[in-house]
Amino acid sequence: MITKITAVVLAAGLSRRMGQAKMLLPWHGTTVLGQVLNTLHAAGIEDLIVVTGGAREAVEAEVIRLETEGIPARTIFNPQYEAGEMMSSVRAGLAAIGPETEFALIALGDQPQLRTQAARRVLSAVERPGARLILPSFEMRRGHPWLVRRDLWPALAAAENGRAFLRAHEAEIAYIETDESVMKDMDTPEEYQKGLNAV
Repeated sequence: MITKITAVVLAAGLSRRMGQAKMLLPWHGTTVLGQVLNTLHAAGIEDLIVVTGGAREAVEAEVIRLETEGIPARTIFNPQYEAGEMMSSVRAGLAAIGPETEFALIALGDQPQLRTQAARRVLSAVERPGARLILPSFEMRRGHPWLVRRDLWPALAAAENGRAFLRAHEAEIAYIETDESVMKDMDTPEEYQKGLNAV
């Protein structure tokens, strides 16, 4: 039986350090968000929830455009996005997942350098007996995206932040060694330009 996984793609930030809506920045024929969704879909995800907030209308329009290109994505709005709390977006995303899903993949919308193979390695770990919390790592450092089994969602939603959640469930983490792409996101124009030039 195939394990049902839903991706929660966090795309609600205000992009203050970038100075413009980073999800919509050009990225090799698509956008930053488009690249992330394409990568996750190519890795095997058939249910993608994009959590919107800042630049809501433009991000929603981009998701609709990507849907016409065959990406199985939908949006959910996080009304608390202006507080700058990433966990509020995680909560909104988890609340929008259907009852048939067994694992949530918590992914960053500003991680266009994520490689399909790295995402596949994380997803394949759900078949391990007893898997509940799966994180990619590179050179002993944690990266994204995370896989979280349904029975841990209440604890994740109740956590103050991601670090606190991982600290409380340290013993349950299964680390999957991947490549450095799981460490790379973008907050500044310099990081964007560097990432764009590196691909």
